[in-house]
Amino acid sequence: MSSPQDNSSTRIVAGESAKPKHRALKIGIAAGVVLLIGAGAAVASVVSNNNQAAPAVTTSPAAELKLGYFSNVTHGPALVGTSKGFIAKELGSTKLSTQVFNAGPAAIEALNAGAIDATYIGPNPAINSFVKSNGESISIIAGAAAGGAQLVVKPEINSAADLKGKVLASPQLGGTQDVALRAWLGHQGYKTNPDGSGDVTINPTENAQTLKLFQDGKLDGAWLPEPWASRLVLEAGAKVLVDEKDLWEKGDFTTTILIVNKKFAAEHPETVKALLKGHVESVNWLNSASAEEKATTINAVLKDTAGKPLPANVIDRALQNIKFTTDPLAGTYKKLLQDGVDAGTTKTADINGIFDLRTLNEVEGKKTSAAGLGQE
Repeated sequence: MSSPQDNSSTRIVAGESAKPKHRALKIGIAAGVVLLIGAGAAVASVVSNNNQAAPAVTTSPAAELKLGYFSNVTHGPALVGTSKGFIAKELGSTKLSTQVFNAGPAAIEALNAGAIDATYIGPNPAINSFVKSNGESISIIAGAAAGGAQLVVKPEINSAADLKGKVLASPQLGGTQDVALRAWLGHQGYKTNPDGSGDVTINPTENAQTLKLFQDGKLDGAWLPEPWASRLVLEAGAKVLVDEKDLWEKGDFTTTILIVNKKFAAEHPETVKALLKGHVESVNWLNSASAEEKATTINAVLKDTAGKPLPANVIDRALQNIKFTTDPLAGTYKKLLQDGVDAGTTKTADINGIFDLRTLNEVEGKKTSAAGLGQE
């Protein structure tokens, strides 16, 4: 999505290079989750031999902020913040450039390679990067959206028992919906493997291709974020087998968060604060605008990034399933980590320190809890 200060944007799809009409940025996605390993570096204080602290790291506003997000309704704050200029306005002289991804692992790889500085993303790839880098790669600095993910299937599938031998899709191996699907299947007694084999076959697939494959009868279902769950239901005749909100206490689960490369945050705290100001304004707008305003604004961005707007019934259904919030629901992250362990996409680890909500709390003037997993 273009910002008022930058007319270029790149869409990155898992397993594909950018479309020719955008500037090229090739992000290779290898099989397996090892590419989620973070390359970010933590900035530590250094003590000299005479026991005096070394000079503090010099900070300044960044010349450019490279921001990632997905063409999903669950990334509403990114869609609104870029299209309405909220983020660019707060950044001031800092140039805003954006890149569009299909799923989290691709965005994490870009973040850790320095291709982007911050991104909207699902929680599981962020957790995995933090774990793999021993806490050095990323910080979660805010929530963005909760809810809005479902397992949708062919009409003849009526229960988990009907899924044995079936073929399901998720947006990308190790992504948040992929982890949720694998963990849920495990709880139903099914074995799945990262290579796609097992009692149920899981084919990580770009969302638009998932819709087409389902319409062609080549998939039995998929665990998807909005608007893709709604598109399969309303455009392809799927039905909801599992609404993920039913798996969480009080129905609250985080779908989208905002993370930043730790090194970038240490060097450019003013830029991160400006990003958060724009993000908070975007969330506030989404929670105060009428349903028609939200649908129109989001649809305009989706038309630009995905090629066409959503039908009115699709975007209306999608928005009804999502809550936009700056709270990352930190209390759910131990379960999210365990889901990743159960899914075989991450390992048991200590995720204390994954949150840095100090600037968010400063900007909002209220306390959002890190649930003992970081600074607030």
